[in-house]
Amino acid sequence: MSHDENNHEQVMLPPPSLKAQKGRGAVSNLQGRFEVKARVAYDDGWEREEEEASALKTVVTDEYCKSILSRNASPDLPFSVSLNPYRGCEHGCIYCFARPTHSYLGLSPGMDFESKIFAKVNAPEVLRRELAKAAYEPSAIALGVNTDAYQPCERERKLTRRVLEVLQECQHPVGLITKSSLIERDIDILSAMAARQQAGVAITLTTLDPAISRTLEPRAAAPARRLRMIRTLTDAGIPVAVSIAPIIPFITEPDLERILEAVKEAGAVSAHYTVLRLPWEVAPLFHQWLQAHFPDRAKRVMNRVREMRGGKDYDSDFGARMKGEGVWAELIRQRFKIATERLDLTGRGSRFYNMDASQFTRPLVVPPLGARAKAAAAAGQMDLF
Repeated sequence: MSHDENNHEQVMLPPPSLKAQKGRGAVSNLQGRFEVKARVAYDDGWEREEEEASALKTVVTDEYCKSILSRNASPDLPFSVSLNPYRGCEHGCIYCFARPTHSYLGLSPGMDFESKIFAKVNAPEVLRRELAKAAYEPSAIALGVNTDAYQPCERERKLTRRVLEVLQECQHPVGLITKSSLIERDIDILSAMAARQQAGVAITLTTLDPAISRTLEPRAAAPARRLRMIRTLTDAGIPVAVSIAPIIPFITEPDLERILEAVKEAGAVSAHYTVLRLPWEVAPLFHQWLQAHFPDRAKRVMNRVREMRGGKDYDSDFGARMKGEGVWAELIRQRFKIATERLDLTGRGSRFYNMDASQFTRPLVVPPLGARAKAAAAAGQMDLF
């Protein structure tokens, strides 16, 4: 990105070629909007082909947070408090609305977002401190909203599991949203909490086509595996909702009714949807992805997206940003409404939407504050003072 000296307008430079990398969603490492210098790749003939084709490795960096609960007052969201144990997401979903957050770190919302992951290693301890505050009032916490709480590195780090253990101890309601089968590891906690009406899970299912899924969300669980997750969680007594998000015209949109029928058969109790959102750098990244994977319909897709966004790539206004506006958006709304009512997926009276916060108890053990506690945690030792 470069800045014009007169009007400071942002310029995001495209890559010299659009070549998809296996296992990654982004086609490029597009520069973030806060970068002050522009860089363009140039082939001088000296690079060896095998060096260019080397696989991009994922790097996980420890991060210490001062707070862990985020609050919002958006009328578009069914929750007001969220918690994210990780920043960045290795699933690599090209449409992810959280990609632009990597720009604040001086990193690219492109491949950096899906290969440079930050783990909030003190998240469970900070959560304890926040729940212990006298002014804290419990309401369901949405876990893993910005980026999936079940990153591949969660297998070893267990930050999400430790957060769930804190919430279970405090009898605090929680709702999770994920595309990862790793959530099945925590069925013991979630099932016990669900029995007290304190847990629910939302599974995102964008398409039933495995070929589309491999390019759209390359490191997430395959569609068939997600349907099995719904059945496994349901059989364990955990209420499961399904998020059909995003609906992309002419790519995932034709699957709409078939997805709803499949998730109903798998045991889901409700469903909701959003149409494609393209804030900030997500727009040029999605354009690149279209050109790389669907060049034959790229123009048609974007024409429909803009038709639902008042002629723009994106409209961030409350009330419109999730569902869109216009004839096409209304057609999707009607299709969804008819199908969910026919299949009884409206969620009316569902335990997923009626969690109990009345049994909340503040944590008995609260870790110490300060830099000394942070250093002790990093060393794997307890603070003496």
